[in-house]
Amino acid sequence: MCTIEAVTGPNVPCHYINHVLFKLFFSPSGKLVQIEYALAAVEAGAPSVGIKASNGIVLATEKKQKTILFEDCIHKVEPITDYIGMVYSGMGPDYRLLVKKARKIAQQYKLVYQENIPTQQLVQRVAAIMQEYTQSGGVRPFGVSLLICGWDNKRPYLYQCDPSGAYFAWKATAMGRNYVNGKTFLEKRYSEDLELDDAVHTAILTLKEGFEGQMTAENIEIGIADENGFRRLDVATVRDHLSNIPQSVHTAILTLKEGFEGQMTAENIEIGIADENGFRRLDVATVRDHLSNIPQ
Repeated sequence: MCTIEAVTGPNVPCHYINHVLFKLFFSPSGKLVQIEYALAAVEAGAPSVGIKASNGIVLATEKKQKTILFEDCIHKVEPITDYIGMVYSGMGPDYRLLVKKARKIAQQYKLVYQENIPTQQLVQRVAAIMQEYTQSGGVRPFGVSLLICGWDNKRPYLYQCDPSGAYFAWKATAMGRNYVNGKTFLEKRYSEDLELDDAVHTAILTLKEGFEGQMTAENIEIGIADENGFRRLDVATVRDHLSNIPQSVHTAILTLKEGFEGQMTAENIEIGIADENGFRRLDVATVRDHLSNIPQ
């Protein structure tokens, strides 16, 4: 650990000293403020979702390019082993370093034990690296949170690692921009008997809670892990999933409910639809019928 003597001197700016010490010690309120800053970077990052289904796991994230001139060769959903995958919210360069470290850990384990590393052990070791960066001199906490999924012993696993080094097991979760809305949506939609295809659709709908602009197969990434291993879905497959999500009146009502205050009735919402017959506003009786068909 750095000491005051290691960073003081006539040529060392005061702000440098303050930042080094601030990084290594608790504030008077009992917080490691640099971890708070790292978590802020995560919350400002692109939304990511993880869902554990009965027969696999889904990872999904927003992937927007600033210009069409970018080559589509950098991915956010990355395989670590044949059966483990990872995604992030936060700072991309920090994520790439952790992907490299995670792959090295997995390779070393396989060299020693001649088998794939269990998902939980990989998570523990990656979390230990992240925790070490909160207390070592000359470094800062990683500005990312990770979702790590894997298929071990015929079971799906889903974990989240935070910049502090804390890790959690989840059935389903969201992180990044508007993560609170995403988690609220998942709490209402998730069920333990969810199949993998349904989990993909739920992940896409959850991403939409924090998505800005039009969602297409080119600006999201999806990875799945099941008994056949971990794989990132190609653009054509993602496009198929997007086209199979019902954009119905019921879906619109359920989405509206996420931010609704009080009891929703046919009298306090309006619905309009457009089809081959033109555009029309639904009357109160029709809206009431739609509301009655939605499970409460």
